[in-house]
Amino acid sequence: MKQETVANFFGAAERDRWREREPGIWSIVGADMDAIPALSILTTLWDQPRWLEAYHLYDQRGSELFEQICDLPEYYLTRTENAILEAHARDIIAAAPVRCIAELGAGYSKKTVHLLTEQLRQRGACIFVPIDVSAAGLRASRDAVHTAFPDIVFHGLHARYEDGFSAIDKDLPTLFVFLGSTIGNFNHTDFPRFFRALSAAMGPNDYLLLGADRVKSVKVLQDAYNDSRGITAEFILNVFGNINRLLKSNFDLGTMSYRSWFNRDWQQIEMYGVADEPQEIRFPDLNSSFQWRKNEKILVEISRKFDPQRLQEQLWFFGLAPVLHCTDPNDWFSVLLFKKQN
Repeated sequence: MKQETVANFFGAAERDRWREREPGIWSIVGADMDAIPALSILTTLWDQPRWLEAYHLYDQRGSELFEQICDLPEYYLTRTENAILEAHARDIIAAAPVRCIAELGAGYSKKTVHLLTEQLRQRGACIFVPIDVSAAGLRASRDAVHTAFPDIVFHGLHARYEDGFSAIDKDLPTLFVFLGSTIGNFNHTDFPRFFRALSAAMGPNDYLLLGADRVKSVKVLQDAYNDSRGITAEFILNVFGNINRLLKSNFDLGTMSYRSWFNRDWQQIEMYGVADEPQEIRFPDLNSSFQWRKNEKILVEISRKFDPQRLQEQLWFFGLAPVLHCTDPNDWFSVLLFKKQN
């Protein structure tokens, strides 16, 4: 697995901000990936009603549980999107002449192999930049790429999305890849904020490949987020264990339950932790606490579902012009390619 100098990857203003903490994996100098979530957790838990940002789900255990979810029979998203990418990777890469592929929320990068394969086949070279808050996921991605694609230049960024995509040189033609319908985790405030920031960070020869889950049968949707083995429930409730680790709090996972349903008005699956018994949740280092009442819900994650035509029209207003729309035989999932407009 090849490496390039920092100057060939980061933008000029970013080079001094990043350090290679371990082979192939970079982080921002002075950044504490645990300190940033702490502030986010507290501000949203005191909101009315209480909620959490979805990225808190992905500690090491959460990342492992999500990998298990992707293999569940009820969870159609991963295998459907993977099949689309396998079938259309050649067309996608042909339509996006880039030198770099940057994947947001990369995890283990299993589906991206189709794009990497085609990039090497069509252009003979590739810089791969996975961006993730999970160090474990980046290590797994690095090791997999090292084994399968020794000619690929690998730079993993241990960072949040905005810090990661803003670091890439705008003069380096890049395909930003955002799969898994992760955009569905953004609420209606975060969605426009994210796309404004991404569009501003993109250069004139950059592209975006976006995976988006579509509106469909309510039963299919609800089964996908409430599997018979209970792994999704474990994944969602694991976030409270992660909060305990980060903030020394005392959420009792034995006295809470998982609930999910499809909100038709907002066209989104909503996933909650619910108190089975009243708990006083304490944060000793901050001398703070709140009463979690019996049956009170904390919204842990949403998964919005989209009309692809309307989504393409919306992203046009962020300076992203549609290039390709790939889907599956059931029209359950869409993979959309956009080009940055000058």
